[in-house]
Amino acid sequence: MNPEYRTYEIQEVSGLTGLSPDRLRAWERRYEAVRPVRQANGYRAYTADQVALLRAYARLVTNGARIGGLIGRPPAEVIESAWQELPDGTPLGELLATIRRLDRDALEGLLAEQLARRGLVGFADEIVLPLATVIGDLWTVGDFPIAAEHLASEVVVHALKEGLRLEQTQRPGPAAIAACLPSERHEWGFLATLCHIQAMGWQIGYLGTNLPLDDIVQAAWRLSPGAVVLSVSDPETCALALDALRDLPARLPANCFASIGGAGIEGRESVLIAAGFRLGIAPFALLLPAESR
Repeated sequence: MNPEYRTYEIQEVSGLTGLSPDRLRAWERRYEAVRPVRQANGYRAYTADQVALLRAYARLVTNGARIGGLIGRPPAEVIESAWQELPDGTPLGELLATIRRLDRDALEGLLAEQLARRGLVGFADEIVLPLATVIGDLWTVGDFPIAAEHLASEVVVHALKEGLRLEQTQRPGPAAIAACLPSERHEWGFLATLCHIQAMGWQIGYLGTNLPLDDIVQAAWRLSPGAVVLSVSDPETCALALDALRDLPARLPANCFASIGGAGIEGRESVLIAAGFRLGIAPFALLLPAESR
């Protein structure tokens, strides 16, 4: 399912925005901040653009704005103002302006400066992930050009890959090969996660997006890594690959474990664990060979 068209129940919206269900109901009742659809069972169903707007409201209110003063402003204006600058001075507004101008050289320079200042993990957490969120939210409300999104993806992904490559030479450790599932092309969040895994002491060999599972298994036998790391953001993509995924851990070499993550595994965690997958990044610290710790 395209995330743009799925709906979210109030507990999900609370987790995505940091707003309590009580506050969400109060804002709806008192200010009509958004108007979720009522399902047949009476539960509220929020759209992706409503979640994006509520997330921006939450950020602005946390920083001192009054919700009553925000209602009625254009959604894109609210979202962009919420992310202009983070409390630590992160220049998301400057980055967004550069992306909107399609100024590749300036964007590359800004990202290189932030990577050098923060290190790879800090760059991933404090620049890449917030930037992905605000671009996604602006896209959801129809205020981000396709060309700008493509430019941002290309430059950010290149910066993350280059950062992983450069840091890899500085700390020898066990190998992990990583790839996105077939038909999966979203890699910002996955690459940010790989930055954390590499910081734990693993050497990341990233094989890219949209990789057939048979090719992943062949690469594991050829390279003999300690882990295979997979990512999927879309539940439908995960569903299509589920039968093959069930077999994958057993097809890997001895002493190589399989890990999978991403929003696409939601609701299928127990099936994947039963098949032998590890979920999340915690296993990478626990299963790091003793000589590499």
